[in-house]
Amino acid sequence: MDKYRKIEKSRSLVYSFTCLLIYSIPMQAQPVIETPRLVVSIVVDQLRGDYLQYFSSVYGEKGFKRLMNDGLNYHNVEFGFPNLNEASSIATVYTGTYPFSHGICASEKFDVEHNRAESIVADNNYLGNYTSDNFSPLSLLSSTLGDELKIATGGNAAVFSVAPEAEEAILSAGRYANAAFWLDNYNGKWATTTYYKDIPWYIERFNATEAVGNFTEKTWSQAYSHYIGFPYYSKTGSFFTYRFGKSEKDRYIKIKQTPLINADVTALAGKFLEHGDFNNRNCPNLLMLTYYLGNYKFGDNINEFGYELQDAYYCLDKELEKLFDIIDKKVGMRNVLVMLTSTGYYDYNTRFPNGYEPLGIFYPNRCTALLNMYLAATYGQGNWVEGYFNNQIYLNRKLIENKQLNQKDFISSAAEFVAQFSGIQDVTTLGQWLVDDAGRSAAFRRGMNKKYSGDLFIELQPGWITATDANSKNGQKYERSTAILCPLFFLGEHIKKEHVYRKVKATEIAPTLSFILRIPPPNAAKDMPLQEFY
Repeated sequence: MDKYRKIEKSRSLVYSFTCLLIYSIPMQAQPVIETPRLVVSIVVDQLRGDYLQYFSSVYGEKGFKRLMNDGLNYHNVEFGFPNLNEASSIATVYTGTYPFSHGICASEKFDVEHNRAESIVADNNYLGNYTSDNFSPLSLLSSTLGDELKIATGGNAAVFSVAPEAEEAILSAGRYANAAFWLDNYNGKWATTTYYKDIPWYIERFNATEAVGNFTEKTWSQAYSHYIGFPYYSKTGSFFTYRFGKSEKDRYIKIKQTPLINADVTALAGKFLEHGDFNNRNCPNLLMLTYYLGNYKFGDNINEFGYELQDAYYCLDKELEKLFDIIDKKVGMRNVLVMLTSTGYYDYNTRFPNGYEPLGIFYPNRCTALLNMYLAATYGQGNWVEGYFNNQIYLNRKLIENKQLNQKDFISSAAEFVAQFSGIQDVTTLGQWLVDDAGRSAAFRRGMNKKYSGDLFIELQPGWITATDANSKNGQKYERSTAILCPLFFLGEHIKKEHVYRKVKATEIAPTLSFILRIPPPNAAKDMPLQEFY
């Protein structure tokens, strides 16, 4: 308890100054938003604002349309850095800052010593509950919304997160949360790490009876008869059905890319809402949920613009309806603030028709091998290239130092060589994004972190694909230069119904929720709350 009070005292001056800035700005009188008993914060991985509109004809009135019609609706949220992914986006939403400060550039980090990728939250100092994986939130370099709520309430607030993936759950929760839960890839149970100490009894019961791992077979069947979201795609014959039996290879990894995982997230969230006793706590509380709306990538005949993705949106609409209904009955919407946003990116699953081919294929292993040969011919024999991961090349900094070479010149020489490869549009060096903060490199700088990022960042030309990288779980990717519309919703008793079309920043979400909760914003957040709230 004392540690929370000490940290709270050290932040008080910063918080007071922030409040002074807010209230010194000339503004029209706004209704005071009462502090909710519970904030239900939802991030939907790969939710697209345009698809949300395209598929709206199949929604009911109590899911997505309740957010659209009864809430505060921002139509265009910008994350402000490239190469978004579920981990970096979620960390940005809950810390109110960029990877440059919070440290989370991707779901994985590159282990130079062992030349392999591992989870960004990997930590061998902690064991797992219902999992053999070893994870913790200690890779986060800044506080989260949940951390600040814990500090402000002396540890009394209940802070929990539920997500399909460990990285999503842990990075939502932060360091001081009660617990974070994710679906284990091997047993289908809702897992956590021994870093967190609070496993409610109803989670134990859920794992014993209702978790997906208890079922011999799970089935994903088309839930609606006639999807028209993509008018250029039609399919005759029977509806699609995917079965996931106990013997299915990668069973739970596959399930995490279907509406089945979203149903499990809702069911588990329902246990918190039913048994969490949020109305009787003397402080606000925080429940963070992550849903999935990306492509299902395991079917041989899956079409990028087919029925599977439309079905996922339809099913999530029903899950939101269930969630809101549980909130209404168990806590009361008058006591709750709901926030829902996207991760701001979309991972395409493009399949080329017969006779069509990508413009080209980039082979990272060939690139790094030739680069090492070039550097050896120029600077002497040695293993100059440590590895390639997530569009980044890691150079042997220790060898550069031992050879007493100028690191900046060495990296520039490597970049000039790599830039000559076919399909490479741009190469950004360590020095450019670490030191410069102007022009085109500013966005790169925000999306990188000196602890985890490589020495060269490669951007491919549009239309090129990357050959499967043995060090990455991401596989082959079709490069596109298009952005997506990222929505943001607030729903609550005292939230004004409004549509806002100006561009807002993802880093404004955490300060806004902090303002509503009347707590300091996360310690690396620099933006003010969204202007509609003050």
